[in-house]
Amino acid sequence: MELSFLSTGAERYDVIIIGGGPAGATAALYTARARLQTLVLDKGLTAGALGLTAQIANYPGVPGPIRGDELVGRMRDQAASFGAEFVTDKVLRVELQGKPKQVWGGQGVYQGQAVIIATGALGRTQRVPGEERLLGRGVSYCATCDGAFFRGREVAVAGNNDEAVEEALTLARFASRIHFLNPTPDLRATAKLAGELADHAHVTLYPATRIREIVGEERVEAVQVIPQQGGERTIPVGGVFIYLQGNVPITDFLEGQLPTSPDGCLLVDENLQTAIPGVFAAGDVLCKHLKQTVIAAAEGARAATAADRYLHGREQLRPDWSR
Repeated sequence: MELSFLSTGAERYDVIIIGGGPAGATAALYTARARLQTLVLDKGLTAGALGLTAQIANYPGVPGPIRGDELVGRMRDQAASFGAEFVTDKVLRVELQGKPKQVWGGQGVYQGQAVIIATGALGRTQRVPGEERLLGRGVSYCATCDGAFFRGREVAVAGNNDEAVEEALTLARFASRIHFLNPTPDLRATAKLAGELADHAHVTLYPATRIREIVGEERVEAVQVIPQQGGERTIPVGGVFIYLQGNVPITDFLEGQLPTSPDGCLLVDENLQTAIPGVFAAGDVLCKHLKQTVIAAAEGARAATAADRYLHGREQLRPDWSR
């Protein structure tokens, strides 16, 4: 059966995978090998739990120890070798009911016949005081989207992974000064990005420093920060870009389009398909298992296989063991 999207333009895909960790990268390997035009949207190599892991010693077939970002990099390279396309972009919202399904990112709109959600579980439940009140009034989660509004102004960026560093470097094209607030003593970004940030003339690094409060009445005026060594201080800024992490499923971009458990986990059937046909999910966003790389990768393979069957007209999917 011929698939209609294979030659309809650069931004239309058979499968869009949101998240490039072990679940997303493995799904991409399987869909790309099935000759499906595959796009993976991801926030960066160290944006997920595996990319932040210092050492992995129990992944089958890969003698350890190996850094998490190196392992996920190998997975992505393998998927890319079969034609999967990886784009670094932050997904802002989606429209999953229509055909094609649409995904809005900071860099543009992407369309696909099927979607696999593999965003993991590093979302936050607790907000910084002042964050919600000043959202859209100086608080942002997307430098690609909002950076130009801060031309010539000082801004703060809070985070410590590839996503945070890349967004800070984007902001540095517009802002006069970037105050980079790293909550840990060391950056958890790849060495190249970390070096570029450290060497940038418009960036000031604050290691082991967390935000206590975002200050302002009508708009952001400053951030109150607490360095690990003590000595609370206030930094005047016009904007705050937040890339901090927690331990709950990342589903905010769905805007309630898919049902979740009381804990915020996506609900799927035995084929890893959500309540919307053609939309699948895999990995830690399901909260169904121990948070192990090998299990997330296996679910990525299952979701990809189910997506392949869906695209080839088998809308009533059945698992292999039911035949």
